[in-house]
Formats: sequence, structure tokens, C-alpha cells
Amino acid sequence: MQVIIDKKKIEAQKDETILELSQRVGIFIPYLSYHPEITNKGGDRVALVEIKGENKLKSAETTKVSEGMIIFTNSDKVKKFRRLNLELIFASHIEKCADCTLRFNCRLLELARLYQIKISEFSDRKTSRKTYKFSNAVEIDGTQCIDCGNCIEACALQGINFLEFSGKGYRQELRPVNDKKRVCIHCGQCTNVCPVAAAQEQMEWPQVEEVLADKTKIVVAQFAPAARVSIGEEFGMKVGTNCAKKINTALKKLGFAHSFDINFGADITTMIEAEELLQRIKDNKKIPLFTSCCPAWVSYVESYYPELLPHLTTARSPHIHSAGAIKTYFAKAKGLDRRQIKVVSIVPCTAKKHEAARAELRYRKEPLVDYVLTVREFAFMLKKRQIDFARLKDSETEPFFNDGTGAAAIYGASGGVMESALRTALYLSNFKQKKVIDNFQLKFQNFSGNKDIKEAEIMIGRRKLRVAVVSGIANFQHILPHLRRYHYIEVMACPGGCVGGGGQPFPSTKEIKKARAKALRQIDKNKKDRCAHENKVMLEYLNWVKTNRLEEKLLHTKYYSRKRT
Repeated sequence: MQVIIDKKKIEAQKDETILELSQRVGIFIPYLSYHPEITNKGGDRVALVEIKGENKLKSAETTKVSEGMIIFTNSDKVKKFRRLNLELIFASHIEKCADCTLRFNCRLLELARLYQIKISEFSDRKTSRKTYKFSNAVEIDGTQCIDCGNCIEACALQGINFLEFSGKGYRQELRPVNDKKRVCIHCGQCTNVCPVAAAQEQMEWPQVEEVLADKTKIVVAQFAPAARVSIGEEFGMKVGTNCAKKINTALKKLGFAHSFDINFGADITTMIEAEELLQRIKDNKKIPLFTSCCPAWVSYVESYYPELLPHLTTARSPHIHSAGAIKTYFAKAKGLDRRQIKVVSIVPCTAKKHEAARAELRYRKEPLVDYVLTVREFAFMLKKRQIDFARLKDSETEPFFNDGTGAAAIYGASGGVMESALRTALYLSNFKQKKVIDNFQLKFQNFSGNKDIKEAEIMIGRRKLRVAVVSGIANFQHILPHLRRYHYIEVMACPGGCVGGGGQPFPSTKEIKKARAKALRQIDKNKKDRCAHENKVMLEYLNWVKTNRLEEKLLHTKYYSRKRT
């Protein structure tokens, strides 16, 4: 089918919207709240176009092309109403640009400059709106909200349905639902689709900057598997670029004393979880075993299905494990006072903020991880200091620990935690052929046609195990009635796993998540050691922990019912 956009003849595809067509052929149509995976489109009335023969302007986000359609994307009428709608949006959005992580790539500010909007033209009408804080992880600032509804849909897609609009007209306000049984699990998917940072992570970068300036503290950073393949997007680099060595250099420029790789902690998690899996299978108790390194998934179980808590692995998550190693083993070897060490985790996740504050993850009454930064916060700190990340030279992490094995790298992608644990479980089951283990790959099949739930069978010893991987917390409902058929289940709250975490750069589409996951898989393939049990430095640390009888204080954790009645 042929259409005309701004006097150019273009071949369009069936069911394509005007915005989709324009993006495909490189014609600029401004938009604000549009996200390809959100159906609630066009509410902000920015992506307006004029269609010949139509009296009213149309939304390019929702209007599908038709044969012979003549479209004007920048007519005088379009520009007039686009400017007016932008001014009205600014009247609904109190600017807090100085401390906003979107400041350096804010689409709203870009449009204001493009259309020369006087952002103070209208008085702010939301000054009295509330800011809702969910634990110390996520918050929604009503004074910044533009009522696009993206966050409501994102939360609904997760199956949580925690957000809603109340009131009508100018009194309409976003808020948590009036249902005490509904709780936020801190996954942060709402923050991934908010165009104006009304839904955002609770910022810890100001505290990190403050502690970096305190010369009495030894401030160290550790970064997660998925962070290394996403941070580059904030600086114009190709999606999936492995930026691990540039991260080390960037951390030094920010003033961190040492940088560590959370992959080391992931190898610890793998060893503990693989041992626990084999023990549970042997005892035939508390099966299936669930992974627990996703804190949003843990919050989900604690709040909605506490009867499943005994099935969660007691292994701590990777950044807690590596922080424990830093504040004990590393500190002792270097003659450092652990109380002077401040550990900052750089992760793709908002729920890690909540996890790091959990009382049961403290060591001698003090947190192991002191601050948690999302990838977005880390990028903001670099941009604020005018550090050109893409041009930084490569450098290495603290040599005391290593950067983990290939099995650790894939933790950031859905299915990676399970695959890592099973590689080592095979080894621990006297399956000593390294070549076979290195080439090990689960042959997954979709569960009842659902691509986000996969299942497979594997022989460990003489026993056949059935395992499953769930991507996206809403999909857990589909597998819930069938739990008894499995021995081991990995659940990641965010679609795609950590590569699609709530603290990742914008946008976070399915294609981008796939590219990030592919990059992590490539890191695994390129590694000489691809199994956690091959990490000799990590094994030395575990031996030290066991010799000093610190397993319960550094390797394992407990969970509690938080279900509201």
C-alpha cells in the first residue's frame, strides 16, 4: 500500500501505524509517552499529524495507515497544537531537572527546546500531589506525573495491578490501589516506561557522592553482569557492547578506591545453590527448589505466596555474596577496617535497593551493601561529571578477586542462573568430563506455547530432573498449578531477566533485551573457565568461610511471610 508523508511517496505495511511507518523510513515525528510494548498510546497528544480530508488532527501513535493516505507531520496546524499540548504537559509536570536522572536525555526537555516552549507559561497545577515511596526502591512523584498511564499498564503486564488513576478531569491522580492485599514488589518496570521520571528509582547517587568525598571511608564499587552490556547505550554505543573494562576506568575517575565484578559473587551463588539442589534431591524434600537471586521475585513470594518460602534456595544473591567477601576476606587480607569500607552495587535492578536493606542480610548488625545504584544512576553520575564514557580506556578490576567464570556472566539473562547451577551440579555429581560440561546446554521447550516459560529435562546421576525457567513475574501464574512436576525452577520478575531490569537505560524493548542477553552469552562462550567450580580464587574464599564457620552469616539467608490479610 502506498501513502504520502510530507510529499514523499512511501510503501506502507498492513496494520502499520503512522508513527511506526515514520520511524521505519526515518521521518521524524515527535512523541513523548510512546513505548512499542505499551498499548496505552497517544494520551499525551504530542505525536499529532494532519491527514488530508480530516477535520481533526490524528495521533500518529494510534492511527493506522490506509491506501492513498496523505499525511502532514509538520503543518502550521500541527505545530500550533503540538506546542499547546506541550505547554499543557509542562503545566502538569513540576520540573525537578537538576536532580533528575533523565536530565541529560529527557525527551520532554528536547521537545521544549525544539518548539521553543516557555515552560513557565502555565502555572503548575499539581504542587499538592503526593509522592508515594515503595520501600526504599521505587517511588512515584505525583507532581511530575503527566497522566499517560504507562506505569499502570506496565504494572498490569506484570500481573501486580498495584497502580490506578483516581478522580476525573483535572482531579485525576495516580496512586496505589485501595487494596491492602496488593503490594509493590519493587521490580521497577513502571520506571522503565515513564517518559518524565515521575515513576523512578529512589535515588542513592547523592549519598554515594557524599561518601566518595569522605576521605575517612574506603569506597568500593561492584557491578553486575547485565550492567556491562547496557551502560554503553547511555553514551551512544552499540547495544550489547561489553563495557566491563571501561566501567573500571569510569569508577576510578569518580573516586572509587577499588572496583569489583559481581560475577565473582555469582560464582559463589552458583556453588551454594548447586550444592543445595543436590542435597534436596537426595533428601527428596522441599522440591521444587526455586532460585532466589531476583529480589522482586522473593518479595512476590513473601507477599503473595508465603507457603512457597521453604522452596526458595537459601543462597544469598550475587552482589550480597561478593560484598560479604569484600568486607571480610578482602578486608582482613588487606589489613582494612571493614567498618570503613562502603560497598556500592551498580545493578540493572531497583529491587536490589530493597534487598540490600534487609536485616537478615547484615553482617554483625551492619549492611554488607551500603548503597545501590541503578545503571541509569551510574550513567547520570558520569554525565554530571562530563566523563565521556565511550572514549575511556580499558582497565582491570581489583586483582584480589577475579571477574568470575562464563557461568557467572549469563546470570543477567533469563535461564542463566539455572544453567550455571546445573553445570556445577553435574560436576558435583561426579560427572567429571570437562568438555561435556562446557558444552552443556539445556534443550528447552515452550510450556503450553508460552515463550516466556520454558521447560527441559536433564539427567543428573541416574535421576531425571525436570526444570523450568519463568521470565516475567506474571507468567508464574501459568506454571503455578503445575509446580509438582518440576525439581528446579528459575523465576525472574523482569521480562528477559536482569537485562530487562527496572534500572536499565531507556528504552528497554524486546529487541534490546535480546541483544543484551546475546552479548552475555558471548562473554560466556569466550571464557576459558565456564563453570563456577573452576574459579579457584572463589573456592579458596569458600574454604575460608567454612573453616571459620561463617556459612550462615555470609552464604545463606532466610525469608519471612509479609502477606497482608
